[in-house]
Amino acid sequence: MTSAVVDDTADQDVFGGVDSHADTIHVAVISDNGGHLADAEFTTTGAGYAAALAFVAAHGHVIAIGVEGTASYGAGFTRAARSHGHQVVEVNRPDRAERRRIGKSDPIDAYAAARAALSGRASSAPKDDTVAGIRALHNAARSAVKARTAALNQIGHILITAPDTVRAKYGQLKGTDRTDALARLRPCGDAVHTAVLTALRSLARRVKELTAEHEALTKALDSEVTVHNPGLRASYGVGPDTAAQLLLTAGGNPERMRTEAAFAALCGVAPVPASSGRTNRHRLSRGGDRAANAALYRIALVRMSHDLRTREYVTRQTTAGRTKKEIIRLLKRAIAREMFRCLTTTVAVPGIADLRPLRQSRNITLTAAAKHFGVWPATISTLERGIRRDDDLAHAYRNWLQAA
Repeated sequence: MTSAVVDDTADQDVFGGVDSHADTIHVAVISDNGGHLADAEFTTTGAGYAAALAFVAAHGHVIAIGVEGTASYGAGFTRAARSHGHQVVEVNRPDRAERRRIGKSDPIDAYAAARAALSGRASSAPKDDTVAGIRALHNAARSAVKARTAALNQIGHILITAPDTVRAKYGQLKGTDRTDALARLRPCGDAVHTAVLTALRSLARRVKELTAEHEALTKALDSEVTVHNPGLRASYGVGPDTAAQLLLTAGGNPERMRTEAAFAALCGVAPVPASSGRTNRHRLSRGGDRAANAALYRIALVRMSHDLRTREYVTRQTTAGRTKKEIIRLLKRAIAREMFRCLTTTVAVPGIADLRPLRQSRNITLTAAAKHFGVWPATISTLERGIRRDDDLAHAYRNWLQAA
């Protein structure tokens, strides 16, 4: 139902609010003092978006439009509104207390979004579309991993109750050995054996196909992430999946995050004040983007295992009496600061393309180079190929090769 406009309000300032859905959007308009002017429903098509923007503009000068779900159902309207020069702000859904108090409907949510834009409670700029390709590849790769895990679990469950001969032959195998053996099966025997072996073969082949699919998607994702932000991808412990998740959390327009403290809060690694009366303390944040929090956690684990500076830091903190959990929390906060710098500024990545040709021109093997620096040959190989970044080692390696 559309509310009627009672007078000419073309000169007044207005704010819009949008409650988005898969097939429709509900748009509400309020004045600059919070008064309800009108609301209407439109379809999620190009014509519907144009009509919605015209509807809002008909009530006055549009200051801002608050949209709920700018990166999901409201993405189409957000693109249309920004292309027409309107300021769009991202609105979180109303909290549970407010919904219990005033109820829920499309008009209620649309007016709530407009009030959030008016009050300044919603002030974040929506993410742009430059990371849409990374999001698509990242989601596809993650779904391939989930499907592969489900198939592996099914294989294990079937083998638990399989006939003794099948369980004895394949139950002791692990990993790829089991998958390869099951994928080569030729089902035979009685009806039970044939059915069980057929199911196992089908699941094993599915695992192999999903593994190949995930590898191809990860390769494509790595290429996209490296082109989009080479400094982030080159950071120590940041792989394709981790870099993609941080880019998705920040968005293609990271200037929407004003400070690194805001980014840390967004990732759920900033301590939350929990003081009251004479108690002055902070507690662990359970909010924020938990996928980004998990990405920082993975970076911390990699650095704790392989990065010399991080291992020395862990040793110092352990000596000071901190637990492993406390140390990881400190590391995640520090890593968030580093990742924010990579996301918001251009970080120069030292070149390594000359290392392998230089070594080969000196007729030095990987084994000899690794022995000189006291590392594994694989470390030198990954350094030369740009898979693992270690600026100190690369600098020392280059100087040694030039002097050889």
